[in-house]
Amino acid sequence: MRFLSKLSLFLIVLTVPSLMPPITKSVFCPLAAWAWDSSDFGRDGQQGTDGRAGREGRSGQSQTIFVDGSSANLDLSGRDGEDGSDGSNGENAYCRHQPQDVDRDLHAADGGNGGDGGNGGEGGDGGSLTVYYSNLADVRKISVRSEGGEGGRAGRGAYGGQGCNCDRRRWERKTCTGTPGSPDYKCKTEKFSCTDGRDGSSGSNGSDGRKGRLGTLTLINRKEPLPADTPTTTLSISELRDKVVTLSKNKWNTRTGAASLLAAGSVIADEYREFVERIEGSFQLVWNETQPISSFGDQSATITLNEDKQVKVDFPEEVWIDSTQSQEAGLTQLVVAHAIRQSDVTKLKVANFADRGANLNLQVVDLGGRADLLATQFWLKYRTTSDAPFTKFSNYETRYEGAVPASLVTRDKNRFILALGKLPVASNFLQPGTDVDIELIATRTFAGRSKEQKINWQGKVRNSP
Repeated sequence: MRFLSKLSLFLIVLTVPSLMPPITKSVFCPLAAWAWDSSDFGRDGQQGTDGRAGREGRSGQSQTIFVDGSSANLDLSGRDGEDGSDGSNGENAYCRHQPQDVDRDLHAADGGNGGDGGNGGEGGDGGSLTVYYSNLADVRKISVRSEGGEGGRAGRGAYGGQGCNCDRRRWERKTCTGTPGSPDYKCKTEKFSCTDGRDGSSGSNGSDGRKGRLGTLTLINRKEPLPADTPTTTLSISELRDKVVTLSKNKWNTRTGAASLLAAGSVIADEYREFVERIEGSFQLVWNETQPISSFGDQSATITLNEDKQVKVDFPEEVWIDSTQSQEAGLTQLVVAHAIRQSDVTKLKVANFADRGANLNLQVVDLGGRADLLATQFWLKYRTTSDAPFTKFSNYETRYEGAVPASLVTRDKNRFILALGKLPVASNFLQPGTDVDIELIATRTFAGRSKEQKINWQGKVRNSP
C-alpha cells in the first residue's frame, strides 16, 4: 500500500506542470530523445541562427541653391550603414550511451552548423547639389561636404557544435536457424560498425557594406529655375492628327574638376554636369492615306527630340508607313502618303487553279486589299504525282522549283494571275486530272520593309468551266 501511495504521488507530479521544475536538456532528453532523433543514438545539435544584416545608411539630402555672392556651408553627406550581427554557434550534439549488440550499423548524433554572419549595411550616398549662378566666381563661396557613408562591418560566422563519438566502433553478431544437432541447423556471423557524428561546420562571415558614393554637382548658368524637359512622348496614331506636339530637351556637358569650382576643402564627385542650352521643337502629322486614321487608332507612335534638334518618329512593327518629312522654323511635319498594317500584308489566298497545258494558271487573291501598293514577288515549287502505273497518290516529284518571272505574273486589282503553263514544265504534267502539290512563297515589300508568306495547295489540274 505504501508503494502504491508513492506511485500515485509521482503520477500527480508528472501531470501537474506547475509542480514540476523547468525541464532542462539533461532532464528532458533521457525521457523523449528517441522521439525525434535523426541519428541512431543521441540527438543532433540545433543549427545556429544567421546574423541579421545591417540597415543601409540614409543618403544625404539633395539641395538646389541660387548663389548671390553669399557664403554657404553645406553638409550633404550620407550616413553610415549598420554593422551586421554575428551568427550564433551551432549546438553540440546530445550524446547517449551507444546501444549494444544491435543487428545494424549505427551513426552517432551530429553537431549543429554555426550560423552565418550578417552583411554590413551599405553606406548612404552623398546628396546632389544643383547650383544656379550668374557669376561663376560666386560658386567658389560655397563649401560642400557630400561624402558617402561608411559601409557597416560584416558579422562573423559562428562555430559549429561537436558531434558525438562511438563507444564501440565494430562488433559481430551470430545468428542461428534450425534445431541444434539437426541437418537444418545453420549459423552465420554478421559484422556491424558505428560512425562518429559529424562536427557542425562553421558559418561564413558576412560581407562588409559598400561605402556610399560621393554626391554630384550640377551647374546652371541662369537665374530662373530650369523647366523639366520632355524629350519624348508616345501617342496613339489617331491622336496625332491635327495636333502639334511640343517637345523639349535640356542639353548638358559633362566635365571634371568639380571641387576646384567650389570653396577649398569641398568634397564631392570629380565629374559634374553643366547646362548648355534648352532645345525645343514641335511635330505635326499630316495624314493623306485613303484609309481613315481611326483605323490605326490601336497603334502608337513614339516621337523623340534629339540633341541635334531633329525630330525622330518611330512607328510600331504593325504599321508600315510611306512618308516624307520636312522641318521649318522648329516645326517638323511628317506627311503620310500611304499606311499599311503588317497583318494585311500576309493575306494572300489561292482563288483558282484552272485551264491546261500552256494556258494553265494559278490565281491568288489579296484579301488585305493592298496589292496596288505592295511590290510582290513569287517563288514556286510545282510537284505532281508520278505518271508510272500503280504509284501512290502521295508520291510527288518536283517538276519546277524557283522564282516565277515577273513577265509571267499579271495583276487585276487585288488578284494575281501566275501563268504556270509558261514555265519550263513538260506538258504531260500540266494536263487535266494531274494531281498537283504547290508550295508558293510570296515576298511583299513596301517602303523599305518586307515580309514573306508561305502558301501550300493541293488539287488536280482541271479545265476552265
